[in-house]
Amino acid sequence: MAIPKPSSYLRFLNLIDALDRINPGKKLDAIEENLLDKIVNCAHSKTPLLVGDLISLSDLGSQATLHGRLKNLSAMGYIKMASNADGRKKEVVPTKLALKRYEEISKCLEKAVKSA
Repeated sequence: MAIPKPSSYLRFLNLIDALDRINPGKKLDAIEENLLDKIVNCAHSKTPLLVGDLISLSDLGSQATLHGRLKNLSAMGYIKMASNADGRKKEVVPTKLALKRYEEISKCLEKAVKSA
């Protein structure tokens, strides 16, 4: 029986795994990935995103869990929290490091599709 050629998605997963091995200290868990996805999407669409908006995402975890994950993302250099116009709320924005991560993921996806 012939072994089928891996699908584009499997090649993509392998490339992402290799990317994570290059930066072992920067591996994100599923909750952090979901939060960062949301943050980068909002930044891309120029929609302000506040800490309160993120910690109210109960489908991802409790407020304490989400707050802890935001602190982790900040400590790893993926996000910055800046005071918004009235100074009482913190807006969450991705850093250059986060945007570079998404560029690398995009390259992995393109490479996986090209080798199909």
